[in-house]
Amino acid sequence: MSLAFQHIGLIAKKSDPEVAAVLNTLHQYFEQNGITVFIEKETAELVDINAQIIECYEFSDKCDLAVVIGGDGTLLAAARALGDTNTPLLGVHMGRLGFLADVTPEAMIEQLDEILAGHYLAEQRTLLKSSVVRDGKPILEIHALNDIVVHKWASSRMVELEMFIDNVFVSTERSDGLIVSTPTGSTAYALSGGGPIVHPSLNAVVLVPICPHTLSHRPIVISGDSTIELVITDSNVDSTKLSCDGQSAIEIVNGDKIIIEKSDQRTHLIHPKAHNHFNTLRTKLGWGTTPDRAPTQRIMTQ
Repeated sequence: MSLAFQHIGLIAKKSDPEVAAVLNTLHQYFEQNGITVFIEKETAELVDINAQIIECYEFSDKCDLAVVIGGDGTLLAAARALGDTNTPLLGVHMGRLGFLADVTPEAMIEQLDEILAGHYLAEQRTLLKSSVVRDGKPILEIHALNDIVVHKWASSRMVELEMFIDNVFVSTERSDGLIVSTPTGSTAYALSGGGPIVHPSLNAVVLVPICPHTLSHRPIVISGDSTIELVITDSNVDSTKLSCDGQSAIEIVNGDKIIIEKSDQRTHLIHPKAHNHFNTLRTKLGWGTTPDRAPTQRIMTQ
């Protein structure tokens, strides 16, 4: 039988000692199925297995699937590290509250059997691109799968910024910061800030103020094709940070402009065939159990 994926790379959470057992199990399983296994350089330090060690930028040339072992944070980091390689990602969940990594170690082998047989779901997730412009010159460009966040740093003072959407002035905002989220990130920091849950198939961006000084500043949803410009005003006296997916942060200064728009890059995700977004929400957010009766069947007529 021809396998859907024949060259698979492994990436794992570096700080979790429990991933070693999963890595060994995966390596043994793939070798038994005649699959060529590669392992990311830092991940290779966690185990002693006979696999070719490669850098993240090599995944595109050598791997037709990357299996990421850890939580959503590990998968987010892997998505950014792989950049525009277009290598699909399959997440093995070992974190706490995971929406992206949906294969469990307990069901891993059974689900991999189905995936290798070609029975899986594939989707593309939108990323955001953020550029920092200082004194009229771009100094940095970063990409995020979940969110770009402007926030205060080690201070009780608020951040003041001006917001423009598609060159139209929206507001001057004083708050603890602003979350600019993709639909994927709408179940992450943006949700904690009171933002809406947005289905990942929608072309949208969510703007969520963090503890706004003016209570009427509420989360808004705009087109995913919009360009957002945030200007850090001269009234800020303390340091401000720009964070990407809650992991990497840089300092920004008064007068900086932050341009946020849809990235040309996409993250490709692989899910087990039974994956369902609403089932994930119900399970992770504790909305209630599956009803005892079967869902009502609706007949669509022409």
